[in-house]
Amino acid sequence: MSGTNAASGAAPCRFAHYFVICGIDTETGLEPDELAALYQWLEADRQGRDPDTAAAGENFEQSPLKRTFKSKVLAHYPENVEWNPFDQDAVNMLCMPKGLSFRTQADSREPQFHSFLITREDGSRTYGFVHTFYEEVTSPQICSAMQTLYQMHQAENPSSATPSSSSSSSMDSLASSLDEADSPSSSSCRSAACGGYDASRDTLYVSKALCLITPMPFMHACRRFLSQMHRAVTAASPPPLPLESYVHNILYEVPLPPPGRSLKFHGVYEPIVCQRPGPGELPLADFPLGQTFTLLGVENLVQLFNCTLLEMQILLYSQDYQRLMTVAEGITTLLFPFQWQHVYVPILPASLLHFLDAPVPYLMGLQSKEGTDRSKLELPQEANLCFVDIDNHCIELPEDFPQFPNKPEFIQELSEVLLRYGISPVGGAPPTSVPTTTTTTPGSVSTRHPGLKSQQALRELEDDGRNGNLGGEQLAVLELLQGNATLERLQALAKRTGVRVEALRGVGGEGEGQGGRTTVEEEELRNAKLNVQLREVFASRFTTMFADYEAFVIQSAPDLESWLTNREQMHNFDKASFLSDQPEPYLPFLSHFIETQMFATFIDNKIMSQWEEKEPLLRVFDGRIDKARLYNVRAPSLRSSNYQRCTVLKESAQAIEQRLMKIDHTAIHPHLLDMKIGQGKYEQGFFPKLQSDVLSVGPTNNKWSNRTATAQRRKDRHRQQTEHLTLDNDLKEKYMQEARSLGKNLRQPKLSDLSPAVIAQTNWKFVEGLLKECRMKTKRMLVEKMGREAVELGHGEANITGLEENTLIASLCDLLERIWSHGLQVKQGKSALWSHLLHYQAREEKLEQQQAESPVSNGPERRKSESSIGMPSLRASVIQDMRHIQSMGEIKTDVGRARAWIRLSLEKKLLSQHLKQLLSRQALTKKLYKRYAFLRCEEEKEQFLFHLLSLNTVDYFCFTSVFTTIMIPYRAVIIPIKKLSNAMTTSNPWVCVSGELGDSGVRQITKNILEMTFDSAFRPHTHIDAMFKCQNLGKLTTVQLGHDNSGLLAKWLVDCVMVRNEITGHTYKFPCGRWLGKGVDDGSLERVLIGELALPNADEDFGRGCRTPDMQHSPGQTRRVSITSMGGRGYKPTSAQIQEAIGEAVNSICKHFHKPEKERGSLTILLCGEVGLVGALELFFHNGFKSARLFQKTVFVWDFVEKAVAYMESADQMGDMQETAEPLGLTCVSLCHYVSAINSSPRNIGKDGKFQLLVCLGARDRLLIQWLPLLVECPVIQRMYEESALLRDRTTVNALIAVLQTLHDFPITLEASLVKGIDL
Repeated sequence: MSGTNAASGAAPCRFAHYFVICGIDTETGLEPDELAALYQWLEADRQGRDPDTAAAGENFEQSPLKRTFKSKVLAHYPENVEWNPFDQDAVNMLCMPKGLSFRTQADSREPQFHSFLITREDGSRTYGFVHTFYEEVTSPQICSAMQTLYQMHQAENPSSATPSSSSSSSMDSLASSLDEADSPSSSSCRSAACGGYDASRDTLYVSKALCLITPMPFMHACRRFLSQMHRAVTAASPPPLPLESYVHNILYEVPLPPPGRSLKFHGVYEPIVCQRPGPGELPLADFPLGQTFTLLGVENLVQLFNCTLLEMQILLYSQDYQRLMTVAEGITTLLFPFQWQHVYVPILPASLLHFLDAPVPYLMGLQSKEGTDRSKLELPQEANLCFVDIDNHCIELPEDFPQFPNKPEFIQELSEVLLRYGISPVGGAPPTSVPTTTTTTPGSVSTRHPGLKSQQALRELEDDGRNGNLGGEQLAVLELLQGNATLERLQALAKRTGVRVEALRGVGGEGEGQGGRTTVEEEELRNAKLNVQLREVFASRFTTMFADYEAFVIQSAPDLESWLTNREQMHNFDKASFLSDQPEPYLPFLSHFIETQMFATFIDNKIMSQWEEKEPLLRVFDGRIDKARLYNVRAPSLRSSNYQRCTVLKESAQAIEQRLMKIDHTAIHPHLLDMKIGQGKYEQGFFPKLQSDVLSVGPTNNKWSNRTATAQRRKDRHRQQTEHLTLDNDLKEKYMQEARSLGKNLRQPKLSDLSPAVIAQTNWKFVEGLLKECRMKTKRMLVEKMGREAVELGHGEANITGLEENTLIASLCDLLERIWSHGLQVKQGKSALWSHLLHYQAREEKLEQQQAESPVSNGPERRKSESSIGMPSLRASVIQDMRHIQSMGEIKTDVGRARAWIRLSLEKKLLSQHLKQLLSRQALTKKLYKRYAFLRCEEEKEQFLFHLLSLNTVDYFCFTSVFTTIMIPYRAVIIPIKKLSNAMTTSNPWVCVSGELGDSGVRQITKNILEMTFDSAFRPHTHIDAMFKCQNLGKLTTVQLGHDNSGLLAKWLVDCVMVRNEITGHTYKFPCGRWLGKGVDDGSLERVLIGELALPNADEDFGRGCRTPDMQHSPGQTRRVSITSMGGRGYKPTSAQIQEAIGEAVNSICKHFHKPEKERGSLTILLCGEVGLVGALELFFHNGFKSARLFQKTVFVWDFVEKAVAYMESADQMGDMQETAEPLGLTCVSLCHYVSAINSSPRNIGKDGKFQLLVCLGARDRLLIQWLPLLVECPVIQRMYEESALLRDRTTVNALIAVLQTLHDFPITLEASLVKGIDL
């Protein structure tokens, strides 16, 4: 035990934690791979077959050489490391993801290298680097077992002269054994040998893996060390020291390089150099980014990067494990200063295939089978999936996501960096300079000089980068060379003496690189420089975009404990203010990105840095921002969308070059250990059994190990003290874990136990996670939407911008897609939700035809029919809304249709109800979903629908505002006042409906389409009903209603006009309560009516929808006395009420202009609506007005204006006005001009309509306050107004002018329906 402790004492600073050997256990013999059996069980379950029968029994259809067998961890040193416990199952599974594979001498046996990582629950990572090679099987029992299996296979399949074809199962790509992914030559070799095995003539080989497990990703160094270990075994002469010396050296005597330093240690044959970035530099990333860009191309990689930032589901697909790892690590490296917070499995073993069902964001790598067609790969969900086919250099993107800011300039800058290193930005082609250390797939190496093929092939053979094996074209070249006696002698001599051919190569001019570095070292330096320069370009984008992020972080908690306790309720970042400070082109991307988990975690780390040591990535990022501020890099371009190029490319590359040129530390050389003599005798081609006693204990006299142990103890003591001062340690740990896991899901599936019970438990975690996410999302949507009320309740941000709202709704659509994808039996189409809806539609349509005549209707239908007695009921059903979506030609895909359906249901406040209806068909749900699916968990499903129901408390226009170009049917119902004689008209009526997006144009209505309906008391009501179709008008604002005054009954008393959007069901009420006709009321033949959305939940409103409401009724304003009620018959508002009404109207207009432009809504309602400016000024002008009837003729305010203008014009002609000051004279002219233009308009809008128009034009052109004194000074006022009138009180008029003056700061624009036909 003491040995273990000694070994682990310095573990945090050791270069490697474990050395592992995996392979076949000759004692237990051949065992079928349990994981392959589990895979079959899962696959059968997925396809709806009985899983137990499918997994039972041996699989004799496949040749035993193609089947997978159980591998084991044969040895690992040391036994255990205290802070990185050895996980035997996980390491075995990831070292040999597809188990053991067998070969004969006829097959290609090229060694393979791949990496993997294990993510622990706290998010920390351990890296593994694996060198897999083939070793001859010497056990007679295993050879005879293989012979027996082959004979049984032949007996089962007498016709199998050729290797069996691959299974048709869509997910079979993971179950295949390693052979399919090897060299192109393997298939031809195998068919030549008929894929058979005969123990008497064939030599059997089995795969074996050497693995180093390290705390940091020193990929190049580990790769070179392992390949040298393999070379030592295959070389003709034994290595200089026993292999135990080298393993002991790398485990216990090689430290991690200190930050900002380089380290040299020794392999079996050559020294190996690695370096670590300094504290202010980007963190270590040793996987070759150049290769990632080569495989995908810049354009594809930037798109993949964007999808990763927006936390979509990302699936990498390649035959080569190392390619999967290189792309996965490359893309997560580029996220600096952010970190991927979700499931991260770069290599997904066959047994974890069910994890693709995970309804959460993930980044996973799937190994493909050679020749597998992508179209046959059925993935559980694709609505939000970014599929990356690495080998074919292409990606499939999800629909409809925002682009990364300044994308063209960003791609241009990256392309320039790549071209400097001879790499094509287009991708798909190998680099122009072939890195011997980065090529892992046989046949993918290409050379620039065909004439040098022979040299290249021999060099590849001797160089450790290829481990003495070649594939494809170079193998053929080598065979030609082997006839050359001189070369053969040189080769043998090189092997005997251990001299590197690399050193002799200098004679031919190809030898060492600059400064005495070998070609391999030169290549590694080049890779390291390219890596850091590409990463700097990415990091520079974030430094520019988030230069001011700190100003928007909300530091609301006094200490860490209270912050952690209330973490879920707190707002940590002022999103609305941050977005309002950004350049317009950045907003679509940023509004999505600041909603992600990685951004939330970044902000959490920032807040926690007040009380704790800064998280390393945050420290580096903040340092860069401070440096940028120091040099004023960003100040001039604040809020600018101009692209800023990275300025530190040269320095970053120089820092790496200097570290590699001047080695800071050299580790102790490998040396002889105190070992028993005679054990582990060298036998060429076989990896010996190592002596475990010397490898389980590290040296006790290491200076650096003692130093780091002391430092660690000091750090621990300090941490314990601070914890004791603030919180009880356990409590703090609990809070920490809860806070950090907030909103996060499983990082990596458990690799140890993969029983069906554990899989079920994993799925249960997903169900809980989805429910929690639904709760958080709906709460966020409600809080944001409730605005001012929410702020008063202490929830933070007051305004939600349309952009934010759209982001939140898009995020809800994504969540619903993931819920509907969880636990699908068989995937159909890219959208699981739409697929379910189509199944439902097919079942219901027959039923619906039978129910069409039935009087029974469901809840929403009844609700809609109540909205107005004059309106026929609107069918509101799941199917009806689907038909609306299906008829929209603009939407081309299933994913788009599902999202449009969600938006429509949300706008209609029927989302929860529709989904409840959809899930009520339990037989259908059972047919489509497995038993563990979210949609089959009754309690969670109920809670989920309840959370969605809460969204009905707020109004969304998320369908109307997004699909602005679609054609929408509208129904207009004109409801006359109830006396039948007034309801009839012989003239030809027309309407023109206007909204925020445009108007319908004048629509003629066939006269006397008189319909009669009955209300609940069976009283008859008549109305005119018209249907028309036009492009989406958005939220409706005004209706122009008129007629042509023809026929005997040309006078028409109209109560109101109701207009309904037949798709969304939104009904707008446009109150009128006036006559249309010559010689009645104010003589108007046309009126502009201002509308408001009819509230569907006020039952008393519905009841009155068709009866004449009392003039003082105001459905829109319940909180204060309305202007209409003030102006009603028999009621005279006081001067204080009138002045308050004017103040409120002006205040509303000011507030309107202080909102973001896209959030302002309709200005027309604020000017002409029920509590608008026009109505308030009418009250002012009516106060003290002598409107007594003279010979049955009513006098209107407009009469006063006309008389005043007539007086001014006559006075001007007589010369009285000439003495007036010039500005006053000009004002006079403008008033006369405007009144004349309104009077000469071809429209018949009546006297009140003309006064409304004058007020609107005066407000627009900032003339109102100049016209008022003219009207007050005019002598006409004395004849038409009483002494006590407000208009004759100078103080009140001056106060009114001061209030109206505030409108001059705003650019008032008038809707076309108001100013139509006015020529100024």
